[in-house]
Amino acid sequence: MRLNLILTFVIGMAIVSVGCGGATTPTGGSNTNVANAAANGNVNAVPANTELGTTKKPEVQTTNNAPTLGPVINAYYDALRKKDAAAVRKAMSEDFLKSTEADMKAEKKTDIVAFLTEFDKVPDGNMEVRNEQIDGNRGTAIVKGGSYVGDGIVMVFKNEGGSWKVSNEVPK
Repeated sequence: MRLNLILTFVIGMAIVSVGCGGATTPTGGSNTNVANAAANGNVNAVPANTELGTTKKPEVQTTNNAPTLGPVINAYYDALRKKDAAAVRKAMSEDFLKSTEADMKAEKKTDIVAFLTEFDKVPDGNMEVRNEQIDGNRGTAIVKGGSYVGDGIVMVFKNEGGSWKVSNEVPK
């Protein structure tokens, strides 16, 4: 019985080895990927014996330096840095402020600056803000710095009563 199991295992491994085999290069690597790529016309296949590297997604071209919305996000983070709760509230859109206050109430917290900085890293200096697009009372810009590393994120801003505010709305 035990011999049958061993024999079955060995035969199974032999079948798998034959199925995975392919031509080898002088260095012992497989040429299967290159041959299959050529046969299928796949010019993007990685040739055998090459090391895969990471490819960085190209950064979005800067079209402007967010002259309208840049100062808004920087005022918000300046207020957080200075622990100025009144200035933080002033920089927030009505919806953002209401949802933040509801979350604070649910967690029995009263300090808006402490609450917001639990989740958001305040940068030492100004945020990088670019590529603003304004459509009526709604604007978007790419914001980078603090918690937003890499390529940054697209943030939404709202014009309320003639003043631009930071929003927690998710861009469409």
